Amino acid sequence: MNAKGHVFRYGDNIDTDVIIPARYLNTSDPKELATHCMEDIDINFVKDVKEGDIIVADKNFGCGSSREHAPIAIKAAGVSCVIAKTFARIFYRNAINIGLPILECAEAAEGIKKGDEVEVNFDTGVITNVTKGETYKAQPFPPFMQEIIKANGLINKIKANQ
Repeated sequence: MNAKGHVFRYGDNIDTDVIIPARYLNTSDPKELATHCMEDIDINFVKDVKEGDIIVADKNFGCGSSREHAPIAIKAAGVSCVIAKTFARIFYRNAINIGLPILECAEAAEGIKKGDEVEVNFDTGVITNVTKGETYKAQPFPPFMQEIIKANGLINKIKANQ
């Protein structure tokens, strides 16, 4: 399982209200949520993001409320992976539950800049900054988490096993 795309870069403490502002939570439609993803911190995100692009951030990405709308909006916007120094625990779990791959890797978060082209191998945890010719090593997903992501979320994984 792999991802490849250009990077959107953010700092510390990107909370769920920045990822998907509360004023848009009158819907749970992923496509509608995607149209407002990151707009309070990056007004051009939605028009610039391409299928497969990657978000890189510093510490505590996804802090704030426990709403799963935030990872849903990111995934529906076309983002293939989020890499950060650290994630808020509830965001981490929500992301995996909806099938959005996320990796913690401080070295990658420090070395990768906005616009860099990045490749991610989820099986090995290797993150390659194609632009700079650098590689970083994150902890690969354990097999059960890979199965959830490959199934496009926990609910789909459970349905497939019935």
